[in-house]
Amino acid sequence: MVQIVFMGTPEFAVPALKTLLETQSVVGVVTQPDRPAGRGRELRPSPVKKVAKAAGVPLYQPLSLRKPEDAAPLQEWAPEAIVVAAYGQILRPHVLDLPPLGCLNVHASLLPRWRGASPIQHAILAGDDASGITLMQMDVGLDTGPLYVQEAIALRPDETAATLHDRLAALGASLLRRHLDAILAGRITPAPQNDEEATYAPLISKEDGRIPWEESGERLDRHVRAMTPWPSAFTTWEGKRLKVLQARPVTAANLPEADPGTVIEHQGAIVVVAGEGGLRLLEVQPAGKQAMAIEDFVRGRPDFIGSRLGD
Repeated sequence: MVQIVFMGTPEFAVPALKTLLETQSVVGVVTQPDRPAGRGRELRPSPVKKVAKAAGVPLYQPLSLRKPEDAAPLQEWAPEAIVVAAYGQILRPHVLDLPPLGCLNVHASLLPRWRGASPIQHAILAGDDASGITLMQMDVGLDTGPLYVQEAIALRPDETAATLHDRLAALGASLLRRHLDAILAGRITPAPQNDEEATYAPLISKEDGRIPWEESGERLDRHVRAMTPWPSAFTTWEGKRLKVLQARPVTAANLPEADPGTVIEHQGAIVVVAGEGGLRLLEVQPAGKQAMAIEDFVRGRPDFIGSRLGD
């Protein structure tokens, strides 16, 4: 078996690591340091760390791998190949050049579309018909290396970032199981990307969850789904944050004219007027409260109807 070091951090990387533990010789795992989380801000290990510890695999959690001396543990492990899945740092040449068989990345898009940190969310935001997994050879660029294998899946009409994340994580593990041996043996030749077709998926931030009511209802529906489960789509009402957890688009037909962000009751539904059409609210979460059906929320706050969100 080939000696492999695995680099990954979040839940997305766990199926890939589990597959490698079953099918390859994993000599070490590199993951991000424990981070404070929750109200108590207690340090929590990454999902990858939990799996590595349970398997008894040597573990390394550097703050950074920017300097050559930071990679000393990797040199001691002497990997023949490095497999990366959502590690969280761009690797520099002293890491990329370390394994003789190179570094392979499990990327959650059909490259060159959606290079970058948040390809899952951007695929949904853009209304793409499909997404997928790419196994690629890493280089010093941002997801610019040549491609070994790609496999696409169709996006469902109700696809959220949560559901697509889980489907792609499983697909990434499946591609490693089916193709990694052939890649490491040189039986699959990587093909260069077409840089002219590249699009970019910058890291999603909390503020990206803010709902732009001037957009169309269809675009806002994608926004809510792309921001589920994090950072959650939100707006403001009475000066406080209101999360929109579930919604559906409404066409412009028969909708009364009103400024974008205005809440109306339309054909028995609670609808927020958009720049074109509207967004039917299904589930919301007021600040400091639990998630609730929109009907329950409006029953307690009937003045919500007729108000304007986002002001």
